This record gives sequence, C-alpha cells and structure tokens, in this order.
Amino acid sequence: MSFDLAVWDGERPETDQAALDVYRLLIEQWHGDGMVERLEAKMRGEKTDHDPTPAIARYVASLLDRWPDITTDEGVDSPWSDGPLINNATGPFFYFGMVWSMAEEASGFAARVAEEQGLVCFDPQAEALR
Repeated sequence: MSFDLAVWDGERPETDQAALDVYRLLIEQWHGDGMVERLEAKMRGEKTDHDPTPAIARYVASLLDRWPDITTDEGVDSPWSDGPLINNATGPFFYFGMVWSMAEEASGFAARVAEEQGLVCFDPQAEALR
C-alpha cells in the first residue's frame, strides 16, 4: 500500500474542490494517453515534450536530497514507492507515491518543500490541498 501526492507548478487553487478540478485536468493531460510511450522514451534517455519543467525538476531533486532514490544503494530506507523518482514528473506535474510506513513524515516534508518552492501540493486520497 502506498500514499500518493500530486505537486504542480501553477497558481494555488483557492479551494479543495478547485484543486481537485485542476488535479483531474493535469492527470488527464500529463498521465493520460501515451504515458507508456513517454516513460519508455525517458528510460532510453530521450528528450520528450513531456520532460519536467525546471521547477518540478528542482523539486524532485530536493526530495532526493533528503531521501535518495530507491533505485540506488543509498535508497534502501527511502520512502519513495518507485524509482527513478524523476520518471513520475511530466511537464509541470509530478505524481508520486510513498510507502505507507513513512507516509506521514515524507508527505509532510514533501508538502513543506512544495510550499517553499512556490508549488501546489495536493493529496488525492483526501481530495485536499496540503
């Protein structure tokens, strides 16, 4: 079981409902049709029109500064549920999971870093802004 968060680069919605609407649009736009092909291109090291924006790439790097990628030797105790973590980032949108046992600590950290970097953090399970 994992706990997921969504982070995006854009204006912070004023309500949880507005954030849910934005989240649904972003999921459809960035994780919809063609996602498998884009992920395979990323794995081959190819540039795509869905590469993460600089702000999202910096955000992912900040998370990995705290807990390394689970795909590395240092990431054995990492909270991330899959890796490389950057592969979950497409354009201005980043959707990622944490192992349940570390979700409280890791999601709190992730939400704080998003706020510090001017990004929106959304909890899809609660359908609420963080």
